[in-house]
Amino acid sequence: MSEQTIALVTGANKGIGYEIAAGLGGLGWAVGVGARDQERRETAVAKLRAAGVDAFGVPLDVTDDAGAAQAARLVEERAGRLDVLVNNAAVTGGMPQAPTLVPAATMRTVVETNVIGVIRVTNAMLPLLRRSRSPRIVNMSSTVGSLSHQAGGGDTGPISAAYAASKTFLNAVTIQYVKELADTNIKINMGCPGFVATDLNGFRGVRTPAQGAAIAIRLATLPDDGPTGGFFDDQGPIPW
Repeated sequence: MSEQTIALVTGANKGIGYEIAAGLGGLGWAVGVGARDQERRETAVAKLRAAGVDAFGVPLDVTDDAGAAQAARLVEERAGRLDVLVNNAAVTGGMPQAPTLVPAATMRTVVETNVIGVIRVTNAMLPLLRRSRSPRIVNMSSTVGSLSHQAGGGDTGPISAAYAASKTFLNAVTIQYVKELADTNIKINMGCPGFVATDLNGFRGVRTPAQGAAIAIRLATLPDDGPTGGFFDDQGPIPW
């Protein structure tokens, strides 16, 4: 009998994160629902369990060092290891974000969650991921983080000096992880969900959360000969 795969998804109480958890749980995995809001976390876990998913709640504020450490201890107590980490939690910081007008406090808030939060949680979970036979890390990024798209005049939405720049920053940090962990079996990739209707954009998106979750599920289930250090959406690689 094969070992059950253990995953943790941050920001999993709603939207894309919830659908990632649901999709991975549908594969028979045990899925940690990482979220800071207790009521929403418990509601999401109950809903997932009602759908047959082996879900468990993980109190997690990605901006808090002690919280990330406690989350790692909880996962260790539950399973002794972690096979897949999906860093999904993110904030936009609110709009507008013209670089000449965006408050420094907004920049700090967005980077603290979208970049430093990913570093904080990843580092807390790395000892558990190292115990896995086929560990995977998926960092949820965005096409708006592609400098090629931004400079090329592609449709990358409104000017967002905080949010877009945080995703570029996240991509750069992810590559540094890939370089540092090159001699391990940990595969790390970035995924763009597309323009999904969530509260992050006032539900203006044209894709469903389930559609947005598909890329994370694909990268979380890569075979051992799959890529690492890539930036993908549903259509394939995204230019940097």
